[in-house]
Amino acid sequence: MTRRHAAPSTSAFGRFFSPDNRYLAPLLITSILVAGQLSFGLLESFSRTATAIAVSILFEVVLGRLLYGKVPHLASAYISGISVGILLRSPEYWPYAVCSATAITSKYAIRWKGRHLWNPSNLSICAMLLLAPEYVAALSVQWGNNLWPVAIVWMLGTAIVYRVGRAHITATYVISFLAFAFLRARINGHPFLAEAAPITGPMYQLFIFFMITDPKTTVRSKRGQCVVVFLVALVEMILRLNESIYAPFYALALVGPASVAFEIWLSSRRSSPERSGDNVVATP
Repeated sequence: MTRRHAAPSTSAFGRFFSPDNRYLAPLLITSILVAGQLSFGLLESFSRTATAIAVSILFEVVLGRLLYGKVPHLASAYISGISVGILLRSPEYWPYAVCSATAITSKYAIRWKGRHLWNPSNLSICAMLLLAPEYVAALSVQWGNNLWPVAIVWMLGTAIVYRVGRAHITATYVISFLAFAFLRARINGHPFLAEAAPITGPMYQLFIFFMITDPKTTVRSKRGQCVVVFLVALVEMILRLNESIYAPFYALALVGPASVAFEIWLSSRRSSPERSGDNVVATP
């Protein structure tokens, strides 16, 4: 009898865009870097970005070996390093190294009940902007009138977040941002397009496809995730109305950890009565 080989359950395309492919996110963030650099010279310099990536990977390897006895998958470290390299602006090299080191160290040092509170890149960039404003700034360039970089990044980013089951987070934030942009325009008298335009820039591509969708630093329910990013957009609007230049970073740094901490606390409260009940039943 001839043995028949079972047909593969998914195509090569499906396997590549599966949630298990850890290289999807690095591919997307690299596409943002390449498209932005070729179009507008997005980076401060390749050497500074390389410094940020190298320090991130180095700290991930060292801390992983010291604390867990193994080297973790380096995709996360690469994303953190390249995010710092893209988002940070400084004529010096040391801010890139310090920012990357802070991002990776925060993954190991700032935890509650085994969970991260802050997105590493978001936390480290906010810390640098607040503590060393005379040395650093954040990316503020736009794509200009060239639509192809935006189209490529958005198509690839949408496909990836959809395949990993987090498109609802990005969609909720984008809708909320546009709604609040309309409200801001009515409040301050600016044209709606002027208020909405920042979301097409490379900074926001990183923000909506990476920072707010980070599985390690988001709440677990889909409804909760949508509520949280709506609140991020709301706080961002308030900060923008108060002329905060880096409103999205600060909004996420305020709302994100608070939401995760609240979920952890709520989960602890719900499990405590169950444990108490078990103890009562087991007591002779």
